[in-house]
Amino acid sequence: MAKETVHVDLGDRSYDIHIGPELLPKAGSYIKPYLKRNHVAIITDETVAGLHLATLEAGLAAENITSVALKLPAGESTKSWEMLQKTVEWLLSEQIERDDIVIAFGGGVIGDLAGFSASILRRGVRFIQIPTSLLAQVDSSVGGKTGINSPHGKNLVGAFYQPQLVLADVAALGTLTPRDFLAGYGEVVKYGMLGDATFFEWLEVNGPAMAAGDMDKRIMAVKRSCQMKADIVARDEKERGDRALLNLGHTFCHALEAATGYSDRLLHGEGVAIGCALAFETSMRLGLCSQEAPSRVRAHLRAMGMKVDLSDIAGDLPDADGLLALMAQDKKVQSGKLAFIMARSIGDSFVDRNVDLSVVKSVLQDALTAR
Repeated sequence: MAKETVHVDLGDRSYDIHIGPELLPKAGSYIKPYLKRNHVAIITDETVAGLHLATLEAGLAAENITSVALKLPAGESTKSWEMLQKTVEWLLSEQIERDDIVIAFGGGVIGDLAGFSASILRRGVRFIQIPTSLLAQVDSSVGGKTGINSPHGKNLVGAFYQPQLVLADVAALGTLTPRDFLAGYGEVVKYGMLGDATFFEWLEVNGPAMAAGDMDKRIMAVKRSCQMKADIVARDEKERGDRALLNLGHTFCHALEAATGYSDRLLHGEGVAIGCALAFETSMRLGLCSQEAPSRVRAHLRAMGMKVDLSDIAGDLPDADGLLALMAQDKKVQSGKLAFIMARSIGDSFVDRNVDLSVVKSVLQDALTAR
């Protein structure tokens, strides 16, 4: 199985994403060229540490690189002020210098927290992303968005801060639970929906084999997802235009995550999948796309065994007005107007700041009634 490389072209902040199996045992050879001294600090979580930390440490030691590691609790609640302070103070206590490298080793939560910590430590210490979840490999480790959650909402505190390098070891995906893998798949299929109908068609055919463990198909899916994100980020690093397309489904998703308390009731990628289905339904009701498009989206998500409807979320949810109120706290609000990513068809999406909220409310009411 060939290793693949995707280049993120951002001038003097450009970097490569290496994708393939067995990158962790060779991590030292990839990281060594970036080091001024043979020492790194690893930020990870307890789950990832138990599964993969020894492999990473051995890969570093093979190149005579010493390391220290901070193991944080797993889960979305770690993206907090408290854990940010803990991480930064730990890095300072370990005397991590401005020329050193911090390694974000884990899923999207660790990548966001460690990257933000690196961005503010000594006014900026370089960092490397080693994502271990599918969601992190195809989305959160690429593009330089870092941050934590606030009681006011998700990802409201953070910075754009690009990594030096991304190592996506696809073999690490083998230790994910089926639920975590499918949650990550929510971000993979999003790329097909927002800008590549051919990729969506490929996923309709190959998604089940990919979920079942086909390594070549996993490499292909991660590469295509990263390439699409890299191309968009190169055009619009700070999300003033095209980059907002990557938020397809996310306006709905973030409201649902807030409504479920950022808990295991709803994983981020599950919320993205439900959000994409709602976005296509809204687009159809606005007359932007055919009736076939939302049906096809839902059929594929169902075929993959994913969450698709609000009825797939356990427990109580706010009413439609309550969900709309949570949407209003979204980062993408400008001049009080919500930005939705709407679709003309699968593979053709656009930013719309003038969506009739009464239509959104009716979509949510119908989805809630179906519970």
